[in-house]
Amino acid sequence: MDGRGAEGGDGDAVGLRGGQAGFLSRRSFLAGSAVGLGALGLGGCATSDGLILAEAAKIYGPMPDERFPIPAADILKVDPKYFRQTVRYDTKEAAGTIVVDPRNFYVYRVEGDGSATRYGANVGRDGFLWSGDAYVGRKSEWATWTPPKEMIKRQPEAAKYARGMPGGLDNPLGARTLHLYQNGAYTLYTIYASSDPETIGSGITSGCVGLLSQDMIHLYARTPVKTKVVVLPA
Repeated sequence: MDGRGAEGGDGDAVGLRGGQAGFLSRRSFLAGSAVGLGALGLGGCATSDGLILAEAAKIYGPMPDERFPIPAADILKVDPKYFRQTVRYDTKEAAGTIVVDPRNFYVYRVEGDGSATRYGANVGRDGFLWSGDAYVGRKSEWATWTPPKEMIKRQPEAAKYARGMPGGLDNPLGARTLHLYQNGAYTLYTIYASSDPETIGSGITSGCVGLLSQDMIHLYARTPVKTKVVVLPA
């Protein structure tokens, strides 16, 4: 499916990633616009930083079979508390519900047995945070990204993608995107795949929520359309 920002400003909320000649860095645009680690002993039982990093390296390793092969994430740029984990999580929400906790930079996928899969995330910066209930209205793999007119006005460098930027490693939406809706209308916000590990644990977007590509692919595969998404107050 297509993830064109023209439908709702995906590009403005996420930003454009660098990596090819003539591209601005993702950070500059962001600023301008089935195993969890807990099951591997990383939920508080590991005693060695080396063990944590070794297990994380497996989960955040390269994904060569993707349409656009994904390189390993540089886990040394990520605080270990943001590595994927299975954690205890008491909630009244049904199994499968996604809960975004922007205050602590986490995304939870409720498992229904008093636990959740927890992912580290980047979230909206000050002035772009929001909260409330939504749902996954559609899903995209390697979506096309189109910057909205408002972004092009602020940052003319984005104009060359006015007709859309095809999916790929440099595309701001990354390998997978969950598009969030309320009452049948697109909210303009997404949960997307980030290839910038240094952004995890920070408020940098215009309202979207980013997970490391490996985490986003993991969550995406377990999230059908119509899944409830709860965004907590920051």
